[in-house]
Amino acid sequence: MNASHVILYRYTIPFTEPITVKRQRLVQRDGIIIALKTAEESYVAYGEIAPLPGLHCETLELAEAQLIELLSKRGLTNHDSLPEGLYPSVRTGLEMAMINLEFAISGALPSCFETVTALQHVPVNALLFGDTALIMQRAEQYFALGYRTFKLKITASNTGNAIKSIHALHSTFGNHIELRLDANQSLSLDEAVDFAKNIPPGSVAYIEEPLQHAECIGDFYAKTALLSALDETLWQKPDLLFKIPVESLAALILKPNRLGGIFVALQLARYACEKNLLAVFSSAFESGISLSFYTWLAALTASHKPAACGLDTYRYLQHDLLETPFGTENALLDAHKLYQDGMKVKQRSLQRKSLWIL
Repeated sequence: MNASHVILYRYTIPFTEPITVKRQRLVQRDGIIIALKTAEESYVAYGEIAPLPGLHCETLELAEAQLIELLSKRGLTNHDSLPEGLYPSVRTGLEMAMINLEFAISGALPSCFETVTALQHVPVNALLFGDTALIMQRAEQYFALGYRTFKLKITASNTGNAIKSIHALHSTFGNHIELRLDANQSLSLDEAVDFAKNIPPGSVAYIEEPLQHAECIGDFYAKTALLSALDETLWQKPDLLFKIPVESLAALILKPNRLGGIFVALQLARYACEKNLLAVFSSAFESGISLSFYTWLAALTASHKPAACGLDTYRYLQHDLLETPFGTENALLDAHKLYQDGMKVKQRSLQRKSLWIL
């Protein structure tokens, strides 16, 4: 890496509607943008550091303090030289900026995965929540836009509404859509089994984190034949990945800024490929800077048919930080175009905080 100085920015983006994460109600998204510049200032690249309240252990203030300490004591050379112990959001933003700078200088799209070529397009899943009437209204709108994969949030307190919604979705769309569920570790084994027995057979592709105790996922599969996906478990109890029967799993949900960085996410994508599991890249309501980067990772790691990724969260931000806002075309993401658009940041949306000479 040939960066000579670093500029740190802050941003705030209101949500289009309040978002609840682990019982925390959020009305805006806050984050740090790190810009790496070369000596001649002819090249610049960006990374995003954006811990999400309720999801991350570190706050934005803690992430910024750690970043400033790193810049003041060590500087930056390349991602291999980054110290241990960095917060996941900090490591992700730094690695993103460093990889992007390599592209800015060389003009060669990043190739950090053992694949011949990245796919051109990546599908997206559409997030559904609310009561059944609202879910069906949104599902019909998304279907008309070209979406064929939907993700429905469920909790222990709303399983009745979820069952009703799943029946309605299955009755309306049948096998024309793929339906995924996300329970966010909210159900006991008995609750999850009872829930699974009350939905139409074959109506659900998989359920993310169905159980309060992920070590029981094998038992859940044995009782229901419903496949699971791992998300929170991948960073809470990473060793469980190798103990849960692989035949009970369908996918790994990869949030780089929570897992611990770009390269950690790529390692998990490799494991998913080896075990014939889907590698589903997902976001934590980050801006288009991160979403464009994650789209490229999804395109790189898809062996044949790409998994619909969880990057539809951009819809819940009132504006983007990019000159060309991140978005889909017929529910598809153009990975090549989006990655390059992700380098063009709208400076007027950022508040400059500090400048560091390397």
